[in-house]
Amino acid sequence: MSVDYLMIVPLFLAVAAGWWLGRSQSNASSRTDALNEQRLSREYFVGLDHLINEETDEAIESFIRALEINSDTIPAHLALAKLFRRKGEIDRAVGIHQRLLARPDLSNTDFIRIQTALARDYQALGLLDRAENLLRDIMRQRSEGEAAERAHYMLIKLYEQEQEWASALEVASQLKQQASTAVRAELAHYCCELALASRKKGDLDAAQRFLRDATVQDPDCCRISLIRAELFMEQQQWRKAARALQKVLQQDARFVPETIAPLEQCYAAMDKRDELEKYLRTCLDQAPSATVIIALAECINRRKDVLAAGQFLTDELRKRPSVKGFNRLIDLHIEYGSDSARQSLTVLRGLTGQLEQSKPRYQCGHCGFSGRLLHWQCPSCRQWGSTGPIQGLEGE
Repeated sequence: MSVDYLMIVPLFLAVAAGWWLGRSQSNASSRTDALNEQRLSREYFVGLDHLINEETDEAIESFIRALEINSDTIPAHLALAKLFRRKGEIDRAVGIHQRLLARPDLSNTDFIRIQTALARDYQALGLLDRAENLLRDIMRQRSEGEAAERAHYMLIKLYEQEQEWASALEVASQLKQQASTAVRAELAHYCCELALASRKKGDLDAAQRFLRDATVQDPDCCRISLIRAELFMEQQQWRKAARALQKVLQQDARFVPETIAPLEQCYAAMDKRDELEKYLRTCLDQAPSATVIIALAECINRRKDVLAAGQFLTDELRKRPSVKGFNRLIDLHIEYGSDSARQSLTVLRGLTGQLEQSKPRYQCGHCGFSGRLLHWQCPSCRQWGSTGPIQGLEGE
C-alpha cells in the first residue's frame, strides 16, 4: 500500500501542476508574471526529473513549489494533504493546511474546508483539544452550507470518541439536517449512554428522562426498551418491565431473544407464567428463534411433562434446526433418559456444548465483526445499532 501512495502523490502533483502552469501561462500579461511562470516551470520540470529518477520526496517538494497557492489550486492542495494524512505523514498535511489558512484572500467556504481538514489532522495526531477548538470556531461563525454541516458532524463524532455524550447532543441540536435517520439513531444511543451513566450514579429519574429523549430521537431503538425494563426491574415494577420488554418485538424482532430471560423473571415474580407462555407463542409466530423455542419448551414442561416438552422441541427443531436447541434437547434426555444412554449423551453434550461456546453470538451487519458480547456500537466499523444476534444453525 505504501508503494501505491509513493507513486500516486507525485503523479497527482505532476498533473495538477502541469494543468495550472499551462492555464496560468496562457493568462500571463506582464513581465513579472512571465518571470514567475518561468521559475515555476523550472520547478515543474525539475520535479519531473526527480519523478523519472524515482526520487519521490524531491519530486513532491518541487511540484508543491510549482503549484502556487491560489483559489484555483486550493482543491489540489487539499487533496494532496489528504493523501499525506492517509499515508501517515500527518505533519506534512498539517503544514499544507496551515499555509493555506495563512492566505488572506480565502473565501468563507474554503476557509471552513481547510479548517475542518486541519482538525482531522489534529484528531489523527491525538490532539483532540486542538481539533475541538477549530471545529468550535466554525460553529461560532454560524456558517451555513455543506462544509459547515460536515464540520458540525465531525465535532459530534469527536465528542463521541471522548464519550462526552452531553456535548455531542448539544452540538447535534444545532444541525440543520437533524432529520437524517442515521443521525437521529446515533443521538438516541447517546441518550442511552447518558441514561446508563445516570443509573450508575443512582439517579433513576434522570435515567428515565434521558430514555424519553432517546425515544423522541428514534422510537424504534430497542435498546431504549431494554434499558427501561432494567430500571423497572430494579424497582420491582414487574408489569411495567414486562411491557417494556414486549415492545422489543415491534421495534426490532432480532432482539427478542435478549428479552426472554428478564421476561421469565418478571412473570415469575408476578406468578403469571400462563401469560408468559401466551406471549412466547406470539413470538414463535412472528419472530421464531432458538431462545423462544427453548423457553416455550420449559413452559410446556412445567404445565404438562418432560415428554410433551421434548416432543415440542423435536418438532420445532425439524422446522428450525439450531445447535442451541439441539443441546437443550440432549439435556432433557440426559435428565430424564435411561441410565444406559446417559453416559453417551453426556459425552455428546460436552462436544456440542464446546461447539456452541466457541461460536460468536452477535455480528455486525455493516462490516461483519462478530463476538460473544453485544456491542451497541461496533468496535470495528464504529456504526451504531448495526450489531445483532446471529441467526441460523449456529445462532438463533
